[in-house]
Amino acid sequence: MSDWLENHTIDEIVLGQKARLLRTLRREDILAFAAVSGDVNPAHLDPEYAAGTVFHGVIAHGMWGGALISALLGTVFPGPGTIYLEQQLRFSRPVHLGDTLTVEVVVIAIDEKHRHLDLDCHVRNQHEEVVISGLARVLAPRDKLRIPRPPLPGLQVTDEGAATQSA
Repeated sequence: MSDWLENHTIDEIVLGQKARLLRTLRREDILAFAAVSGDVNPAHLDPEYAAGTVFHGVIAHGMWGGALISALLGTVFPGPGTIYLEQQLRFSRPVHLGDTLTVEVVVIAIDEKHRHLDLDCHVRNQHEEVVISGLARVLAPRDKLRIPRPPLPGLQVTDEGAATQSA
């Protein structure tokens, strides 16, 4: 991961331009997402419950995958200064612990007057199966930015339920 974030301005972007991001789902990701979102659905947090579902195990929050699209748009392409305007998402397959996702966006329309970009979004697992698809509309940056990647606070995730169950 680079120490710098650099954007692509509306004047630099062309139809068909692509960007991608890779990420592997870890238990800590699920716990952190549950903590910040408040979504404590047992399908995401309780392995015993989740084993008895149609998914046969713990799955990621759907919006965790959506958040990866947001991360790609805001940090890689178009990058810093991009403003999300709209997002449509279709969740077609579950994401399980250990799945490695490839998030890809492709520019399908450019409105230079309003600086709007429409992007086709796909998230695929390591088996090349589409798990999320959709369309995004963003306001592309006008000005070129190259900025240091901001430091994030340390995050320590503890699984209180696991500690209680093992006691």
